[in-house]
Amino acid sequence: MMKNESNSENLIRWFDPRSRKVGTWAFILNRITALGLTLYLFMHLIVLGNLARGPEAYDSFIAFAKNPVFIFGEMLVIAAGLIHGLNGIRIALNSFGVGVRYQKQLFLGLMLVAVAGIAVFARSMVFGGH
Repeated sequence: MMKNESNSENLIRWFDPRSRKVGTWAFILNRITALGLTLYLFMHLIVLGNLARGPEAYDSFIAFAKNPVFIFGEMLVIAAGLIHGLNGIRIALNSFGVGVRYQKQLFLGLMLVAVAGIAVFARSMVFGGH
């Protein structure tokens, strides 16, 4: 921190996305997707517990699952899973010394794969298909 810079200016600068490098974005993205997937796991367990109440609960859930908001939420879970998983592969490779010099390119390449996967799943969920 510079001597003439106040704490509030330093805090604002910390939240400024323009000062972030690709590695920082990869770290932040990995943490956000991990939190989202953890939240999804708890919600999933609650839903499964409610479905054990019988066929009426199941039918009610299926009707709710056709809601566009629910479908969008499913797409977010798929996106988080792909992004988190592919970024995890990058981290594992780097841990073994593979591609350390090319972390930025590896991250961007794997995120392109994630975007392609998200597009395939989104198309399937929105327009149907097998």
